[in-house]
Amino acid sequence: MHTTISAKLIHITAAALTGAALLLGAGNGAAQAANKIVARVSLSQQTMEVLVDGRPTFAWKVSTGARGYVTPTGSFKPTRMHQMWYSKKYDNAPMPHSVFFNGGYAVHATNAVKRLGQPASHGCVRLHPDNAADFYQLVEVFGPANTSIVIVK
Repeated sequence: MHTTISAKLIHITAAALTGAALLLGAGNGAAQAANKIVARVSLSQQTMEVLVDGRPTFAWKVSTGARGYVTPTGSFKPTRMHQMWYSKKYDNAPMPHSVFFNGGYAVHATNAVKRLGQPASHGCVRLHPDNAADFYQLVEVFGPANTSIVIVK
């Protein structure tokens, strides 16, 4: 399954880059809309929808802040990325494919895949390891400046 998704990412990236080249050649303001990723996280639905250039491309289950923990809402840009990070706050807990967006909050992989679809984290947005790797790759290819992480109730 991961191979299929990665192949899909390659096709999406190629299409986006081709579209950007065409738009840049057109000389109008439309080029600014190309090559953008928006990851929309719904706290109430425990889902993350990834839009590439405004088109829904992926929809994944997530786990966000459990009772007593908060996942911040708002619109954020990635601030840093790590293929592997260990939480300094939570007993060196592994955070593979971390895309940090607000201080210590990140979108990252979890091994607790059975808990996806329900609040279970200390505030981060947890994804299935395959999906986290794909999201990380998307952000690498499109760039943090062209990525928005929007978290809504």
